Amino acid sequence: MGLRNPGPDYQGTRHNLGEVVVRSLVGESAFKRAPRRIAAEITEMEMGGRHTVVALPTTFMNESGRPVSSLVGYFKIRLSSLALVHDDIDLPFGKLRFHFGRGAGGHNGVASVMRSLGSREVWRMKLGVGRPPGRQEPADFVLERFPKRQLDDVRLMVVAAVDVLRCFGAEGGEAATQAAGDATARLGIQP
Repeated sequence: MGLRNPGPDYQGTRHNLGEVVVRSLVGESAFKRAPRRIAAEITEMEMGGRHTVVALPTTFMNESGRPVSSLVGYFKIRLSSLALVHDDIDLPFGKLRFHFGRGAGGHNGVASVMRSLGSREVWRMKLGVGRPPGRQEPADFVLERFPKRQLDDVRLMVVAAVDVLRCFGAEGGEAATQAAGDATARLGIQP
């Protein structure tokens, strides 16, 4: 599940980096409306030899919990198989982290998902966007687009994150955790 804010006003913002990664993962596959009043767009694909549902909520970021819990219920997804893909201001720009079962860390979209699921036991692909400069409000910072000087590094980060998600699908969470660390070291993106 790639967390995002829907609509053209939010395309290319730091907060929608999870959507960019998920769309890159599925390639040319078209997203379609999810079934039964699930507020999401989905596509289904094979990943690592397993049937995989890839989704983007159609709600705003801070309301991501309802579509995620509806999707989990409808498709009978084990929480240990769920991965949330999202931006993280507490990680330096360009750093990737894949981990399981921790708190929301101040991310309102993740907090909404954890409340709706009644659990913190999910995998998370965190994409470092860095801290806001000076006294800028974090909410304003994540709703800005990346500056041109960072766009090449953003593309590298997205490609690496897609590889980590494919690793998760094929080999599981522990392998993906290692792959995220390896990718961050290999990328060498400077904040």
